[in-house]
Amino acid sequence: MQLDSTSASAPTTDPQRTPGFVRVRGARENNLRGVDVDVPRDAIVAFTGVSGSGKSSLAFGTIFAEAQRRFFESVAPYARRLIQQGHTPHVDEITGLPPAVALQQRRGTPSSRSSVGTVTTLSNSLRMLYSRAGMYPAGATRLESDSFSPNTAMGACPACQGLGTAHTATENSLVLDPTLTIREGAVTAWPGAWQGKNLRDILSALDYSVDTRWSEMSRSDRDWILFTEEQPVVDIMPERERPRPYKGKFWSAKSYVMHTLADSKSASVRNRVLQYVESGPCALCGGSGLTTAALAVTFDSRTIAELNALPLTDLAVVLRAHPDGAADARAEVAATITADLGRRLDVLLELGLGYLSLGRATPTLSPGEMQRLRIATQLRAGLFGVIYVLDEPSAGLHPADAEPLLAVLEELKSTGNSVFVVEHNMDVVRRADWVVDVGPHAGDNGGRVLYSGPTDGLAAVTDSVTREFLFAQQRTPVTGRAPRHPLDWLMLEGITRHNLQDLDARFPLGVLTVVTGVSGSGKSTLVSQVLAEAVALHLHPNQDVHTSTASTGATEEDEAPDDDTESATTVQALTGADMIGRIVRVDQKAIGRTPRSNLATYTGLFDAVRSTFAATPEARARKYGAGRFSFNVTGGRCATCLGEGFVAVGLLFLPGSYAPCPDCGGSRYNPETLEVTYRGKNVAEVLGLTVDAAVDFLADVPVALRSLETLREVGLGYLRLGQPATELSGGEAQRIKLATELQRARRGHTLYVLDEPTTGLHPADVVLLLKQLNRLVDTGNTVIVVEHDMDVVASADWVIDMGPEGGDKGGTIVAQGTPQTVADHPTSRTAPYLALSLA
Repeated sequence: MQLDSTSASAPTTDPQRTPGFVRVRGARENNLRGVDVDVPRDAIVAFTGVSGSGKSSLAFGTIFAEAQRRFFESVAPYARRLIQQGHTPHVDEITGLPPAVALQQRRGTPSSRSSVGTVTTLSNSLRMLYSRAGMYPAGATRLESDSFSPNTAMGACPACQGLGTAHTATENSLVLDPTLTIREGAVTAWPGAWQGKNLRDILSALDYSVDTRWSEMSRSDRDWILFTEEQPVVDIMPERERPRPYKGKFWSAKSYVMHTLADSKSASVRNRVLQYVESGPCALCGGSGLTTAALAVTFDSRTIAELNALPLTDLAVVLRAHPDGAADARAEVAATITADLGRRLDVLLELGLGYLSLGRATPTLSPGEMQRLRIATQLRAGLFGVIYVLDEPSAGLHPADAEPLLAVLEELKSTGNSVFVVEHNMDVVRRADWVVDVGPHAGDNGGRVLYSGPTDGLAAVTDSVTREFLFAQQRTPVTGRAPRHPLDWLMLEGITRHNLQDLDARFPLGVLTVVTGVSGSGKSTLVSQVLAEAVALHLHPNQDVHTSTASTGATEEDEAPDDDTESATTVQALTGADMIGRIVRVDQKAIGRTPRSNLATYTGLFDAVRSTFAATPEARARKYGAGRFSFNVTGGRCATCLGEGFVAVGLLFLPGSYAPCPDCGGSRYNPETLEVTYRGKNVAEVLGLTVDAAVDFLADVPVALRSLETLREVGLGYLRLGQPATELSGGEAQRIKLATELQRARRGHTLYVLDEPTTGLHPADVVLLLKQLNRLVDTGNTVIVVEHDMDVVASADWVIDMGPEGGDKGGTIVAQGTPQTVADHPTSRTAPYLALSLA
């Protein structure tokens, strides 16, 4: 079967004569080059290829997007405008396409009110259990199920509005240095810049002294300034050359902080003011977020808050212990609900999520764990004849945890569905029935289907980058270099946080260390939170390290910090940190939240590009400075789209859409700016270049060239310079940050902390990443990585294996030493998988 004009190999089966295939013709989404491919239904199909090869464009951007489009066409026009629709894929024809469900990698919702229980809908059943079958105090009225939810008006604790956390503003929290005057910034909680000066001017107008030390002011004045609910408005005459009087309204420090916490949409602003309150469990509800009436109802002698806090493994035991016999109506209801809950919990336990609790907030869940929760929900839905399109379901999973996932995928197939998996984990690919390999490389050098057929057939496709890693006989062994020797040791004693209880840990300096272990074992807590915060506090004792160095999201749901409050942490002793000059946490947070942020602006190379254009004869003649070539400021950008490159289009009875700007055609610039060229290209055309192409084009711009070469070294040569931050994956964002760090001048011994840097990477890209991590170590730095990829573990100088299990059964160091030492450990869950990589 010749799949397209450049296919390298073909299976013997002809899908044109065999029923049960999804047939794609002329797919041109993103970098796909008119791809024709036939993919079997009722099978597990793995889409493989290096990062940026086009596999997601084929699976999600083409096949799923077309299935979604067809579904929406069947919906009434009025209803369509209520649904967030995807795009129409660029494809000539797709036949044999059933309905499709996409389970993509997404982090949990930012709301702390969303939890494991709400995502899986298990909380609904548990609330019904308490409403209909709970034990009520004598004389109490039966409550509706909504009364057992902290997210409803009738169920939320009146003191904390259902959040479970109380924020209290005190003089000590609002004023950090009482020896200062108000003019000098004694009221630390007030905003800075103009707002802070405005509040000081208002106080002066109200006859309060702003030049008296805070500690010397009267108690009544201090209390009024900090805590009053009054908001007087006074006339203010600012001190400047041409003053204009204005009306100024006073806010007490407490009012400002509480208003910001309640209304601000900015996480950074909220985190800043959280420094100025004392946070802890709500005294009225004990942190449950529920009313006193709801907490008075019990089942099995436990409140609903207590069951929500149990690990799912323990919750299943409680529910199974309930007798099946129905002695009365209440017992019959209890038996029915507990049996249903037990069956639904079994799926979560099979997926290795038993250490979670129903009350665990979704902001603390990783994309991989969120996806497994959705997979469990789909299993219970019992759909038939559906294509499930999954985005790296094994992401963030230890190899031991991937086994039950594979069983669940088989179950989805056995119940009459098709499973299309975009996957880099070769263990998952080996278990697939069919492989679609896209490549051979990324970006413009990819976009072709090299092979579509049974998994074993890929071994004969010489153009495939995947085949070397898929088949053991073709695989290059992990490097056998001798481990580097530590320069010194970083020691932490008496660590207590989450499931780490009085743990001692040591990390070698000057080498590459990998911390591994099953999901939930505590490795991200140890490295990305405790270690990073302890070292940051040592380096910057006067800064709020939780705000200034906080990780942008853990990769394991049991190990990320809570939404608003920092978990209690104890480190009794830290030694060896004097050897470290700075700490850098390279995470997978997006490099920007809007399309205005892109690869070129983040790395700084766009500054060099703009300066280069400003230095051209044409720009000098027109007196254009570097700012003229920025699409973010007035002057050179298109006045119609304000530099966005697109405009919103409102459609009657349909959701709003976006289209290229009619004036600039998507270039973002006005015609006058685009008339200036450098080596025959205008600034918009340069932003359209890939990194690989820009290396040659900007070879005579040293500052830009250094950034470009580093980006190419971490495997990002396929990205466009102007690629919006919103189009980048977490793995791509992390590698951009790593490249930005690699191009900086060395400033002494640096500790680099990375959490799951291989997420979203093809094994070939992992090899490139390892080269760069070793490059950091070879220049005198320390790199500590939390990782599940066994090739990365095998390449480390030192390995720390956490476990033995997840949650309360984890939190200890099972084994540590060289990779071979850990591989030889008799009880380590990691050992057998690591031994295979070392073989």
